[in-house]
Amino acid sequence: MNTFQGKITKIESSESLSLVQILVDDVLFKTILLETPETADYLKENQSVNLYFKETEVVLAKRNVDFISMQNKISGIISNIEKDVLLSKVEIKTEIGFVKSIITTFAVEQLQLKIGDKVTALIKTNEIMISE
Repeated sequence: MNTFQGKITKIESSESLSLVQILVDDVLFKTILLETPETADYLKENQSVNLYFKETEVVLAKRNVDFISMQNKISGIISNIEKDVLLSKVEIKTEIGFVKSIITTFAVEQLQLKIGDKVTALIKTNEIMISE
């Protein structure tokens, strides 16, 4: 599990949903929650929170990602690749720490990923969880 600490910078709510922005160092993450400030006490601006997302929810890209709808994008350099028959674990050194991704070994080979490559990790807003 990828885990980081950050602060809530903005909350937009509609009905029972909230779009929450969390700043981790200088990187902005967004998550959509089935909670609002009225239903969850910890949902308030400047609140410190833990941010989590599974390694299997991290998509990797090697090229321009400006025209992709995923809002959570963090660039870094591949520091390690552990290949297995079906799946591979890729570790990316970013400005906020290490982000881990588990993707198919076929994808690693198709993208010709290697240690030292610059990549962008992409995470959908509904795949990020937060807690106090």
